[in-house]
Order: sequence, then structure tokens, then C-alpha cells
Amino acid sequence: MSDPAPTSPVRFRTGGLSPRKPTRFRFLPDAPARAALAADLDLLALHALELVGEIRPAGRDELVLEARLTARAEQACVVTLAPVPSVIDEPVRRRYVAGLSTPEGDEVEMPEDDTTEPMPEVIDLAEIAAEALALALPLYPRAPGAEFGQTLHAADGVTPLSDADLRPFAGLQDLAAKLAARDRTGGDPGPEEG
Repeated sequence: MSDPAPTSPVRFRTGGLSPRKPTRFRFLPDAPARAALAADLDLLALHALELVGEIRPAGRDELVLEARLTARAEQACVVTLAPVPSVIDEPVRRRYVAGLSTPEGDEVEMPEDDTTEPMPEVIDLAEIAAEALALALPLYPRAPGAEFGQTLHAADGVTPLSDADLRPFAGLQDLAAKLAARDRTGGDPGPEEG
């Protein structure tokens, strides 16, 4: 890909694209658009976002979009809620095929090439960038040193239960170990049962 235009339209009608040469683009949303996307994706901040690439014809009834998504975002740590910075640099590829139908029904087999989609009337760069960003962000961001700990909660005057308390046979293992140790040392077997 060579140098894209400084900025380009956000939406392209597929019928209006050149059937012979690539259409280059650069999607660079302004601060309000980034703030709206950050709110949609539940981010603390989206400091930068850029999608640069091209849409080119690939055969008679196909278009291929290839681009690079770069972004700088902040997410809340899943343990401490502290800001966790993320730097995204991902390739983005979509293959649009005319006449391809979207599978319907409860059980749908996943295609081998998950970048293939039916040819839309309009290619929306904002939608593509938002989807690619959502897929690239860490699912469970953690601040450095943040660990999941154990927290016990109970009402006043009630002893809280721990995980060990919820395993009723865990004490049997300890008892069996004590009995085995006593048998090895010849300890008192205890009262006889009759």
C-alpha cells in the first residue's frame, strides 16, 4: 500500500468504487468521535485511533479491504479498576463477495475464512474500525501486580464461609492422614468399638 490520502470519506458506496484500481483511505476520528466510541466500548479513554488502508477489486464480484488499525486506549483493571493502557497495532482484512448470503438458523457452521462477508451497499470505515478495536482490546485488562484475592463476606454476627468450608469431605483426608501416621508409629488406637 502506498501513501493514503490525508483523510478520506468515512463511507464508500461499493457501486461507486473503481473496478480497476484500489481506493486508498485514512480514517482518523476526531476527539468527540473517539469519546463516543470509548463510551460504547466501556473504555476509560481512547487517546488515538487510525485506520489506514485500501479497498481494491479482486475479481468480478469481490472487493478486498486491507488496512492497519492503530490505537491507544485505557481500560479499567478487572481487579483494581486502575487505568490500564493498551497499544493496538493490528492488520484488518475484509473480503466482500457479491451474491454471498448470510447463513440463518440456530446452528450455523463457521466458514473457514472468517473475513468473508456479503457485499454491502456501503462500506463504513467507522464501523470496521470499532469492530476491529473491540476484537483487539484485552478482554480482562490487569494492572501490573494486580492479583485476585479471596474476600469473605457475611452479615454481622455470622461466620463467613470459605471455599474449604464448602467441601464437606476435605476433613476426611486430614483424618485419614492422621490415622495412617498413628498406625505407623504404633500410637493408641483409641477406644474399642463393640
